[in-house]
Amino acid sequence: MNCLQENLIERIKQGDSEVFYELIQPIHADLYRMAYAYVQNEADAVDILQQAMIQAYERIDSLKEPNYFKTWMIRIVINCSKTYLAKTRKLDVTDPLELVDVQSVSHTYQEEEIDLWDALQSLEEKYKTVLLLRFYQDYTVPEVANILETPLGTVKTNIRRGLMQLKQKLKGVYLDEWLQSVEGNDE
Repeated sequence: MNCLQENLIERIKQGDSEVFYELIQPIHADLYRMAYAYVQNEADAVDILQQAMIQAYERIDSLKEPNYFKTWMIRIVINCSKTYLAKTRKLDVTDPLELVDVQSVSHTYQEEEIDLWDALQSLEEKYKTVLLLRFYQDYTVPEVANILETPLGTVKTNIRRGLMQLKQKLKGVYLDEWLQSVEGNDE
């Protein structure tokens, strides 16, 4: 796909706007999930994704390496999400119960999921972002570092600190077992 991707990007740079959709289509769901993770609202996530695609199309000339198109797009979505939140100051737009399939899980598990999500949303952006990319989007630590254009050591530190802050916010009630399972698995 690398040659195809490079070809599509070159065609866009030459003015063929129709092929932009071909680049976005394979990664659209990942981009949407990232926007949704920030705003917790479907309509807002769609708006953010549209804004990100407009920005990407307008700035396609600034993409230095076509092989990193997806990484570049995720970074744009993250930045659009942060800008949107700063403008609207909407940090709690969704009822946390909507995030959980109420019929398929126990009441205790629902409460744990809601508490975890609320705690995650209350973290500093640098911790929230690395945790969303690492555990919500399942990127490896080196991939997170690449997406954020941050040194690997900084990403590892932010993951650890973010997990520790989550544990502190949840007072260790829900995360002890989960933290133990991921602490040795962050490569």
